[in-house]
Amino acid sequence: MSMPFGYASPEQIMRDKADYARKGIARGRSVVVLQYVDGILFVAPNPSRALHKISEIYDRIGFAAVGRYNEFEELRLGGIRYADINGYTYDRSDVTGRGLANLYASNLGRIFTESIKSLEVEVVVAEVGETKDGDAIYRLTFDGSVFDEHGFAAMGGQAEAVAGRLKDRYRESMSLADALEVALAALTEPGGERPPVGQLEVAVLDRNREHRKFLRLTGARLERLFAQTTSTPPAATPPPAGETPSSGDAPTGPPPTGPEGDVDDGSSPL
Repeated sequence: MSMPFGYASPEQIMRDKADYARKGIARGRSVVVLQYVDGILFVAPNPSRALHKISEIYDRIGFAAVGRYNEFEELRLGGIRYADINGYTYDRSDVTGRGLANLYASNLGRIFTESIKSLEVEVVVAEVGETKDGDAIYRLTFDGSVFDEHGFAAMGGQAEAVAGRLKDRYRESMSLADALEVALAALTEPGGERPPVGQLEVAVLDRNREHRKFLRLTGARLERLFAQTTSTPPAATPPPAGETPSSGDAPTGPPPTGPEGDVDDGSSPL
């Protein structure tokens, strides 16, 4: 029996859809989510003031996403409707991050399997608990896979490189300023410049807040926090008038010279 014209195996179709989604997600900018002593911090380079990559879903639950804005915005709105209906029908405490992650995983997996085009999105659902042991961070990929992350998560852009820098710098029970410092260092390429404060989207789930734990950090509050992450070395104290700096045990003789010749001194979707 001959194969029909244009036949492709199911395995090849799935691989093609997965490659297509990965390429679309990688064109965006990375998002970092990590725990700190009082809750969970979200950081994303985002020059837009209207299109948010980080949002609140419910009292203790936050949402972050990368990829196509129209696709993950539909997921966000669906999550809000799910949380509101279940919180009203049953109890607000019955709305959990795990339940929301399971809902997203089901929808993403069904779309990936049944639709011609998969969603070009990656999502993090985070829930803050009464203590740090109750915090939860779930990362969901375009095919509905769920990853229970511990401490931190990175997605979008050069996610593997960002996650590697996060792993090297992350430590438990950091202050908010230290956590922001770690997030910015992870989002910045080696030798590159950090994004200005005006192009950052930053939010927290603060367990010490009453009722609604989500808080977006903007304006002067974010500027003060950003300034705390910028450490400057202390200026050298000039010697008193009439004294010359001590040379210590420096060898005498002509100063060293460099080698002859010239000296070599050396960037979408959301």
